[in-house]
Amino acid sequence: MLKATGIHKQYGKLEILKGVNLDVQKGEIVTIVGASGAGKSTLLHIIGTLDKPDAGEVILNKVKVNSLSSRNLSAFRNLHIGFIFQFHHLLPEFTALENICIPAYIANKSQREAEKEASALLEMLGLSERASHKPAELSGGEQQRVAIARALINKPSIILADEPSGNLDSNNARALHVLFKELRDNLGHTFVIVTHNEELAEMADRKVLMKDGLVVEHL
Repeated sequence: MLKATGIHKQYGKLEILKGVNLDVQKGEIVTIVGASGAGKSTLLHIIGTLDKPDAGEVILNKVKVNSLSSRNLSAFRNLHIGFIFQFHHLLPEFTALENICIPAYIANKSQREAEKEASALLEMLGLSERASHKPAELSGGEQQRVAIARALINKPSIILADEPSGNLDSNNARALHVLFKELRDNLGHTFVIVTHNEELAEMADRKVLMKDGLVVEHL
């Protein structure tokens, strides 16, 4: 599903990625681990088309994403890639349901269709009773589950998560880890997860260790 080849990235004179190669199969959960500064988040942003490599190629679902125009790339990203970050980035003035619907609206789905799919996701994630609540009225775990529903609404090919449990207490973090595995097992979702959480790293199908801008080991 995903193939990144020879990825280089440099900011000024600082070389962050030094020729990274990464393959991910459909339905796989891959965690990327390593010390801070190893290049994990930079690689995730490049895979997710949020940043461009200085050299190398990213192919997702047989599409060479580097070759897409800015407009086509934005549309491709919205439909094929779901993002989950350490902080939920929910819009405070909108309800949980409305926040989840936003990527669907960008994809030109009708309000009725978007709200139907968002409601189904809220039910699946045990949040139906929180649909009309704004982010400030939700717990940290609930906020992150709403963010997950937002990432899932367009049925993306791959979900990229950057320290998704880093802002949660241990109980909510553990529940989030279980949820990722359930989503993969029940719905076939593919995950690439950057994490320092050893429990989350160990539940993956494969753990990729990065050091000094390179993939040094598959565990």
